[in-house]
Amino acid sequence: MALWAVGGLLSLLGAFCYAELTTSYPQSGGDYAYFNRAYGRWLGFIFGWGQLTVVLTASIASMAYVFADYSAKLWPLSDSGKVGVAIASVILLSLINALGMAFGKTTQNILTVAKVLGILLIVAAGMSATEVSAAGPTNPAGTASLGMAMVFVLYAYGGWNDTAFVAAEVQNGTRNLPRALIFGIAGITAIYLVINWVLLAVLGFDSLRATFTPAADVLSLAFGSWGSKMISSIIMISSLGAMNGTMLTGSRVYAELGKDYQALRWLGSWNSARRAPISALAAQAIVIVFMILAVGTQVGKNLIDQALGLVFLDPIPWDKYFGGFDTLVAASAPIFWMFFLLTGIAIFVLRFKEPNIERPFRIPFYPMPALAFCGMCVYMLYSSVAYAQTLALFACLPLTFGFPLFLLEKYLRKGAD
Repeated sequence: MALWAVGGLLSLLGAFCYAELTTSYPQSGGDYAYFNRAYGRWLGFIFGWGQLTVVLTASIASMAYVFADYSAKLWPLSDSGKVGVAIASVILLSLINALGMAFGKTTQNILTVAKVLGILLIVAAGMSATEVSAAGPTNPAGTASLGMAMVFVLYAYGGWNDTAFVAAEVQNGTRNLPRALIFGIAGITAIYLVINWVLLAVLGFDSLRATFTPAADVLSLAFGSWGSKMISSIIMISSLGAMNGTMLTGSRVYAELGKDYQALRWLGSWNSARRAPISALAAQAIVIVFMILAVGTQVGKNLIDQALGLVFLDPIPWDKYFGGFDTLVAASAPIFWMFFLLTGIAIFVLRFKEPNIERPFRIPFYPMPALAFCGMCVYMLYSSVAYAQTLALFACLPLTFGFPLFLLEKYLRKGAD
């Protein structure tokens, strides 16, 4: 319980940093705009390219696998069937967001309400299941590690920073963005604490650490065999909400990239009537589908191993990362935390370079929250690299293509001048 509270506190410190940045530079694209100002256009370009080719697309693809995996608990699905369901969910949500900001926002609100109702159902089930479950040997505990626990706790809190990507489209952003970040994380922290309190109260500590599916166990105690189906449905809704929110915000980053760079101008195409970056959404969907096929099919895995062999590297130990969700998270996490760290450092750089710019929200007790946020990012970067090892190359390779692309852009811009 203390670790979940600490995870919420660390996320809140990060929210303070993003609240200052979003209100000082209220532009769509979030970190892309901050990197341009703090480090130069080259790193802003690499950030935007990295979101499209690695970070946000891998996050959406991993959630698509979660949706497919839990669909298989409701309907019989083969491995190829799961891949098909994952791809179908990506295409469906991309089409919804292509209909415009209003459709994407409404879909997100519906999924969020459904998710909160599901969480309340788990709490209600826990309160109605009065007997503590007996411990089971399904997941024998290994060596305790506070550090590894924090890796997973902070991953569970992840995603709040995506708010910055739509800063320019938020009404009265100087007031509403800090509120959304700070009160949102406070609410999430409270939800996580309540959920874990229910799990502990119903299952007991030994049973909780011995099971892979604690929420399903609680619902099974309260509702019998329907419990597993209910929790599967809740997780499916939750994964769709995560996918839709990231698609909505991420496409704005790619659109900003397209507006600024001639080589990627096609990404900046908007449907003004619907307020939707159609080309960016299409490009995002294509990359996500490619990722799903790459890690979810034997053909995709063989192609990746063959590509590594061409540069004299060993094949990826696919069994270590369990496929689908775990593989994509492990591969993309080092890039994610590298960019997160650079955003934290940008706070100090921009305060030094642009001291006179208006900052409607200023980090309280500066610089301690910003330093703590950067320290968290350093630790998470180290932990994610240590876990991913050679799998991180799967993410680094498409990222490196951004450097020659940026040089091409400079050449095109120089020729135009």
